[in-house]
Amino acid sequence: MTERKDVPTREAIQIARVLCILGIVYVHAWTGLTAEQISALDQTGQGILRFVLIELVGRSAVPLLGAISGWLSGPSAAKRSYGAFVQVKARTVLAPMLLWNLIALALVSGSAALFHLPAPVPASVREALDWIGCVTQPNPINVQISFLRDLFLCMCAAPLFTRLPDRWLWALWLLAAAWSISNLNLYVLLRPQILLFFLSGMLARRHLTAERIARWPLIGCILPYLLLLPGKVIVSVQDDAWLKAHVVAANAIDMPLRFAAALAVWRIALALVPTRAGARIMGVERYAFLLFCCHLVLIWLLGPPIGLVTGPMGASGYVPFLLLQPVMALGGTVLVGRALMLASRPAAKLLSGGRLDQPLRPRAASAKGTAKPDPGADS
Repeated sequence: MTERKDVPTREAIQIARVLCILGIVYVHAWTGLTAEQISALDQTGQGILRFVLIELVGRSAVPLLGAISGWLSGPSAAKRSYGAFVQVKARTVLAPMLLWNLIALALVSGSAALFHLPAPVPASVREALDWIGCVTQPNPINVQISFLRDLFLCMCAAPLFTRLPDRWLWALWLLAAAWSISNLNLYVLLRPQILLFFLSGMLARRHLTAERIARWPLIGCILPYLLLLPGKVIVSVQDDAWLKAHVVAANAIDMPLRFAAALAVWRIALALVPTRAGARIMGVERYAFLLFCCHLVLIWLLGPPIGLVTGPMGASGYVPFLLLQPVMALGGTVLVGRALMLASRPAAKLLSGGRLDQPLRPRAASAKGTAKPDPGADS
């Protein structure tokens, strides 16, 4: 099947990436409190707002990011040799993960050891290496970046996936779905859901699903998400004992919501393509990968001094700070990116997965798919 040329999928991908990663910032937003103190505020207005931003906005981002990666990897895996394909992914996915984990360890854990920053410090060299490579667990000081670890492994298998017939790819999809719901930890993937979303993206490309969604009404794409929200809320308010006893049921309820969230955000991204807001979002898309990699480091280091002014969660000045943290993190990332470009273009290219080395491209004049493909989009 060929891609429909009248659907601006490339532009929608740029917008979706930015929206998703801005949402992820909410998951890691600075609170200034311990986990026990945060739990004590769960029933307050700020606690409910934080829940909405994290559970219903932030955690909905990973499905679409994983699907986009699968959608983009298919053609790239098919046209390159296996060695060349994996080499590109090692440079644009694995290397940034390792380097940003090293930077996080040096800056965040180093500040914790030297300046008493309230942040985790590895207890041994072995644990530090585990954090850097995300071998058995996500790096606790840069937790989101373990997504790249699982994504790289999925990409290593992409040349095989892309050559499988539909029935085998669907069989793998069903196995990945069962693995994700079962909560079985095999350490091959820290989050098997990423494989599920990755395969979903590959299947979506084969069957032009992303393009077909452009013809669906916006409200029809958002409504499934809204209808599934009550189930997520009911599960989320249960205590830890209930969740541990019913983890498979909780995962089974959560999974459809994640796919519904991906559908909603994708359709919103398509709707934004011809708008002025969409153009502005596409203008900062080259910083999106860097934002994903470094936002938690910025939050660890800059959250406490800003919190001295706003107060921690529960204080009257905290709500504006909470709501603005994605925008503030994006602004800090742009400054980091520009500083890297001035200091060392090779370093900027490596730490941004090649994104900052790409020239700015003018936005397509219309939503007719006339924009040239993004040379780094499949990485």
